[in-house]
Amino acid sequence: MKSLIVLCHPERTSFNGYLADSAAEALSPYGEVCMSDLYTEGFDPAEGPSHFATPLNTSRFSALAEQRAAYQNNTLPADVAREIERLEWADFVLLQFPIWWHSAPAMLKGWFDRVFVSGGLYTSSMRYGNGYFRGKTAMCSVTLGAPADVCVPGGRGGDPDAMLWSTQYSLHYMGFAVLPPYICTAVQGEGYRYTDDESFVARLTSLETGLAQRLSSVREDTPLSFADWDDWDSDGRPLSG
Repeated sequence: MKSLIVLCHPERTSFNGYLADSAAEALSPYGEVCMSDLYTEGFDPAEGPSHFATPLNTSRFSALAEQRAAYQNNTLPADVAREIERLEWADFVLLQFPIWWHSAPAMLKGWFDRVFVSGGLYTSSMRYGNGYFRGKTAMCSVTLGAPADVCVPGGRGGDPDAMLWSTQYSLHYMGFAVLPPYICTAVQGEGYRYTDDESFVARLTSLETGLAQRLSSVREDTPLSFADWDDWDSDGRPLSG
């Protein structure tokens, strides 16, 4: 099994960074592991005209049209082409990131915006169960600052499943089988390893161990259930009954 870890955190020595390294170690017995460290590698998350050397239209920018043309002409930006190559190589993709403002960081959202190129990795018919990455598996591993007992539906910290819905649904949109997420709660202050609180360090170590144990069984895990083509009518509305 070839595994790709997509790390999205601006501080490499943060707890997210340690989780990414722990994941790489845990996955290595099952095959090759590659890491996309979006901040360290300088990935630009903001889609715009500057990414396209020979634009279709110099007076009005259309992201989807420019992506389609660049894909067809093999002129995608180098950072996008690199990420696509890694995704095509991998059997399993782990997204490692903190929950900021009840969602994924802007950097990761921009990775979705730019890497999942229109006309190349998805079309009107190449989505969901017919998606480009069908046969591959993806999973989110995230950290939250609030304690577990308030990170529930209706709780003060919010529902992690709701916060992750758009990210996981987008992975489903691209054809991935999406495994249930690994969620670390009560990771305060970005969860830096370098702290004088021994009990906190011990808890972080326990969370790292938990992720490693979870990854040891990803090949047998049951994916989340999402609506797919057989669940909709010809207009995309849910079928009754």
